[in-house]
Amino acid sequence: MARSASVHGATRVTAAGPLRGSVSVPPSKSYTHRAVLMASLATVGGRGKGSVIRNPLLSRDTNATVDACAAMGAEMERRGAALTIRGTRPRVPDDVINVENSGTTLRFMTSAFSLAPDGYVVLTGDSSIRRRPMKPLLDTLGQLGVQAWSSRGNGCAPVVVKAGGMRGGKASIRGDVSSQFISSLLISTPLAEIDTTLTVADAVSRPYIEMTLRLAERFGVRVRKSGYSEFEVSSGQEYRAADFTVPADFSSASFIVAAVAMVGGRVRIDNLDASLPQGDARIAEIARQMGAKVEKEKGALVIASDGDKLHGGTFDLGDTPDLLPVVAALALRCDSPVEIVGTAHARFKETDRIAIVAKELSKLGVNVKERDDGLKILPQKGKLQAALMDAHDDHRMFMAFSLASMLIPEGAPVVGAESLDVSYPTFLEDIKKLGAKVKSE
Repeated sequence: MARSASVHGATRVTAAGPLRGSVSVPPSKSYTHRAVLMASLATVGGRGKGSVIRNPLLSRDTNATVDACAAMGAEMERRGAALTIRGTRPRVPDDVINVENSGTTLRFMTSAFSLAPDGYVVLTGDSSIRRRPMKPLLDTLGQLGVQAWSSRGNGCAPVVVKAGGMRGGKASIRGDVSSQFISSLLISTPLAEIDTTLTVADAVSRPYIEMTLRLAERFGVRVRKSGYSEFEVSSGQEYRAADFTVPADFSSASFIVAAVAMVGGRVRIDNLDASLPQGDARIAEIARQMGAKVEKEKGALVIASDGDKLHGGTFDLGDTPDLLPVVAALALRCDSPVEIVGTAHARFKETDRIAIVAKELSKLGVNVKERDDGLKILPQKGKLQAALMDAHDDHRMFMAFSLASMLIPEGAPVVGAESLDVSYPTFLEDIKKLGAKVKSE
């Protein structure tokens, strides 16, 4: 049963004027998950000292992966802003694995724990996790010789994995629900008994698959691919210890870019490295298309806007579904309709992001039409209403609704600030640093 929202515990964000200054956004959550797991599987190199993951994001989600890998047998040591990890051959943990709210942890570790020699592993999480789909991954693991099933028989967690190793071979999977299924398999199949050929139908969020492949190379593993429809993984490979610096997160930066585009000002976002693939770097292109000025500088992005109306358009976010809440917020300043398409898989995130965005923005008087694969948001004719919005414990929903609040002189109360610790714990501090006003109620 969904909880009811109240103003108590809500946050109002208002724009006192144009946003100005500079800010550094957190490290990438996606790269941190992958680097921690690959380092935990690395049994070669590092002169016995293991891998060094520099600048990791240690948040609620990524800590779930750190804890799961430690339960798998990896040795973790935090030194300042770095994490030293000594890898291991996976073993069955002493207890149930609680992934909290992290779908990435659930999906990646389901495959990884199958590599343990014997025993059973149970993985579960919070109420949101226990609703998120797992059946495509479980079915494909079955094709690869792994016994794994949903304990409730509904294709969701709790998940039980029978360890004993992964055979490998030929397998297929649908790719339209989550790219995390594909990444999970691509991380674990190099340790299978025989070569694996994975056929993928209708892959979405392809930059995240590319992220997995590029990082695997850093840890000594190679995968051959034909587009994003077929992957060939040789068995007998070993992960090698590596020294890797996690880049800053374009997903988090997208909310700062959008805030400046919507209310005006000039802000420099430091520490952004575009040399490694991040699909959400597309926010720069989208902001430009809408009329803001975005310039790339060495290791930084500079966003400027006069705060006037932006321009709408149609945006296919099939490869970048995490931008759906951001683009929906930007639409509130557009002088023509904004259509978001290709994001049916956004319904399987922490929340059904299509339905929640439509429901909550409509409270403000926004004319928003929900579609199977996205949204159509019409230009705002009158003033936005200062209604209470509920982020439904979804970090990206909270940040998007905070941007909407900035367009209302008195702001709108938004419930769910505690969810920020999933990816961007300092969001409110950063937006305040740039000139916005933040009031907790």
